[in-house]
Amino acid sequence: MSSDQVRAANLTITLRGAVHSAARAAVDGVLEQDDVAARLAAKDATLWGTDAAAEAAVRLGWMDLAQTSRALLGQIAQLAADKRALGLDRVVLAGMGGSSLAPEVITASRNASLVALDTTDAGQVRTALGTDLERTVVVVSSKSGGTVETDSHRRAFEQAFTDAGIDPVERIVVVTDPGSPLAALAAEKGYPTVLADPDVGGRYSALTAFGLVPSALAGVDVEALLDEAAAVSETLAEGGNAALLLGAALGGFAGHDKVVLAGATPAGLGDWIEQLVAESTGKNGTGLLPVVVEGAEAPGFVPGPDTHLIAYSEDGGPDAAHADTLVSGPLGAQFLAWEYATAVAGRLLGIDPFNQPNVQESKDNTKALLDSAGDDGPLPTGTPLLVEGAVEVYTADPELLGEAKDLASVLQVLLRAVPEDGYLAVMAYLDRHGDTAAATLRPGLAALTPRPVTFGWGPRFLHSTGQYHKGGPANGVFLQITGETVRDLPVPGKPYSFGRLQLAQALGDFGAIAERGRPAVRLHLRDRAAGLTELTSALGSVQP
Repeated sequence: MSSDQVRAANLTITLRGAVHSAARAAVDGVLEQDDVAARLAAKDATLWGTDAAAEAAVRLGWMDLAQTSRALLGQIAQLAADKRALGLDRVVLAGMGGSSLAPEVITASRNASLVALDTTDAGQVRTALGTDLERTVVVVSSKSGGTVETDSHRRAFEQAFTDAGIDPVERIVVVTDPGSPLAALAAEKGYPTVLADPDVGGRYSALTAFGLVPSALAGVDVEALLDEAAAVSETLAEGGNAALLLGAALGGFAGHDKVVLAGATPAGLGDWIEQLVAESTGKNGTGLLPVVVEGAEAPGFVPGPDTHLIAYSEDGGPDAAHADTLVSGPLGAQFLAWEYATAVAGRLLGIDPFNQPNVQESKDNTKALLDSAGDDGPLPTGTPLLVEGAVEVYTADPELLGEAKDLASVLQVLLRAVPEDGYLAVMAYLDRHGDTAAATLRPGLAALTPRPVTFGWGPRFLHSTGQYHKGGPANGVFLQITGETVRDLPVPGKPYSFGRLQLAQALGDFGAIAERGRPAVRLHLRDRAAGLTELTSALGSVQP
């Protein structure tokens, strides 16, 4: 088996077999001929074609963040010192997608505590509000300044602080882009604000204020993170650099459009890579599907002509025996290398890696559902095709389920509907911390099919793989899971509750998928714990 290893400062990329051959061909061919490394380092916005140039021109600031973000370190350090002096050692991050995934990885990999609130689940929000409020500081983080989930979190915490006799100005820190509605609101209310680089898109923002502020408040040495990135940054103009080779491995191997991600360190990195790669490449009917698995030997990886296994680690770590690509290096280096590699993959795939044309669709559907139902009207959930125990089964295409009479046969139908080049996506609009049994469905289903199975918590994945689901290849099969809200929670100042918003988001996204004619089933848990138990039991009756 042919192999190749490239070291650049603190980053090492190892390629094997056919991936090595194809990546080398891409580097020695189009990437070298077009001088891609030097042009990307120089932030040449024309690299992705004339149609993408205007977007790229205002989305390449991430290339310089290892240096430019240092200007924020003094302000961030002072903020952290001020909050610690007040005894605020519990950090809650209210943010979605690019505003939450990087800080989660940073804090988890540095053994720092962070509560990431990236949901509209009433139970999960209620827990965040009701835990140690007296020592809590909240980072309200939104690039656009209009993210509905984050705005709802802000409103809820403002109300909770006020009810507890706490001045929200002492407890809320805002991270947003200059000129956003959130920046204006923060100025009006007097919230401390850190402004991020507007020339960096959300999923490329790990080393901006979005990644650094909550991490520093949680006690992480964020300057060290920038140092790790800076070491790699110095190599990126060189032809054949390690990050370029990774980009060639991602985008230069025709047919390898399923990227299986496995690694224990840095903790949670796979979820961050998933958003970066899926949202950047999943458009125009093409793209790379990231599949985050529990380990290199976990169910969900079956070597095949369309599957590329990437193992990552912070310090070398255990070698995945059958990995096509190994990426090793500290977290700051990994952030920058993956961003660079994804931009290179976009060049090879012929797409704009900086836009997300289908993300807004589900947001618009959600708003339309809430507006049409009014303040008190029922949301259009439809009529279940069958009910088994605590689980109701819905689909927009009754013919899809045929003669299915129980949960096991519904799951069997979905697995058999996955085409040879396709995948099954499990999308759980539940409590990420309270309904953890839902996550076991991914490996359970993956053990029953040779095709990849992905898992996402809703609405968080709408800011991640949601773009790929709608803009990528039309070969996905979708299993959405919703749950009854027993104790709802109002969103202060809005006519809807968190539970109502969560259900509207689920129905809006389900509608966007169904409108494309893609096989989709919604399972509604009338009792969450009982329903998840019944689902797990039904899996045991499904024939592979």
